[in-house]
Amino acid sequence: MSTGAVTFQIGKAGVTPAVIEQLKSILEYHKHIRISALPASGRNRDSIHDMAKTLVARLSIPCEYRVIGFTIALRKCTRALKHQK
Repeated sequence: MSTGAVTFQIGKAGVTPAVIEQLKSILEYHKHIRISALPASGRNRDSIHDMAKTLVARLSIPCEYRVIGFTIALRKCTRALKHQK
C-alpha cells in the first residue's frame, strides 16, 4: 500500500457510479486521496460537505474525510483506527 496521497478531480457530473468505482480501485492500493471539486461542479462549502458525505456513504470501504477549502481529503480507515474510536 502506498503512503503518498493520490489526486482526483470531480467535475460537473458530480459523484457518479463511475467516480465511485474509480475511487474504490484507488483505495485498494492507496490510503489517502485528495479530491478537488472543480469550478464546473458548482462548488460551494455546503455542496463540498454533501459531496464528501455521499462519497463516504457510497464507498464500500470504511473511510474518513476532512474538507479543506474545495478539497476533500479522504483517508481509508484501518482496523486499528476503528477500535480507537
